[in-house]
Amino acid sequence: MMDAVRDVCVIGLGLIGGSVLRAAKAAGRTVWGATASKEDADKARAEGFDVVGVDEALSRSAEALVVLAVPLPALPDLLRKVPEGTRLTDVTSVKGPVHDAVHRYAPHARFVGGHPMAGTSRSGWDAGSASLFEDAAWVVTPEEADDHLNDVMQLALDLKAHVVPTTPEEHDEAVARISHLPHIMAAILAAVGADGGPLAMALAAGSFGDGTRVAGSRPELVRAMCEGNRDALLTAVDDALGRLGAARGSLASTGGLAKTIEAGHEGRNALVGQPNRTPITIDLTKPGALAALRNLGSRGGRVVGLNGSTARAETS
Repeated sequence: MMDAVRDVCVIGLGLIGGSVLRAAKAAGRTVWGATASKEDADKARAEGFDVVGVDEALSRSAEALVVLAVPLPALPDLLRKVPEGTRLTDVTSVKGPVHDAVHRYAPHARFVGGHPMAGTSRSGWDAGSASLFEDAAWVVTPEEADDHLNDVMQLALDLKAHVVPTTPEEHDEAVARISHLPHIMAAILAAVGADGGPLAMALAAGSFGDGTRVAGSRPELVRAMCEGNRDALLTAVDDALGRLGAARGSLASTGGLAKTIEAGHEGRNALVGQPNRTPITIDLTKPGALAALRNLGSRGGRVVGLNGSTARAETS
């Protein structure tokens, strides 16, 4: 059975961390937070949130769920401060390096990796919203099926997301293609467009704006995200380069782009026309529960509710 609903401590109060703090409070949780940004701390306090120093926030978290919402490069120093037995999750956009860092710097903590697939090109406390995670996929990368995993999944569900369980490796391979590569492509597209000069910028409309939206994100955050997923991103970039090369070759030799355009159209249809899902249940007390959860995620399924030791899920 699940423990009582836990208080929530959020370390890092930018777009995602600030949204977790707001949404957890809106869901009825007792919350507090900490951030290295004086500006974000002052703004959060002005809205009535309990914001303290990192050491104090962690010292109050013996029975709470601690959400790490700092960039990947800041994790080692933060993890060294985590008391033994702390219940941790995170919202970092890569999972393999985070799992490695937790095992190295805070092996005494209880940890389930997390990554809500939500965000905007804006950053900082002001960019956050209590509704940011509504209907979003919230990835979890558990190493065992236990009460701590239940706590992390319940938080995501309380924040109105649905839960997609997977492994760190599968997560990083997937987000390299649907999150990190788009940031690289948007950066390149924005630079190519800007090199067209004032006339190109004056004529830029919906397709250019949509394609370059995430290029407006803070460069240091994009670098931390993409560089932290180097190996998987290289594979995705190679795939994209191969397709661009094929498109160029076809355009140069025959003047045609049919294969490229049609493949892209099919890919877009795969996103907007995902198949209906079938309800299933997973008994979280059985020995094969972890494998069942990971298999659910690999098939594009998701957890939509918890009822004691049973997960209500939907599978493609």
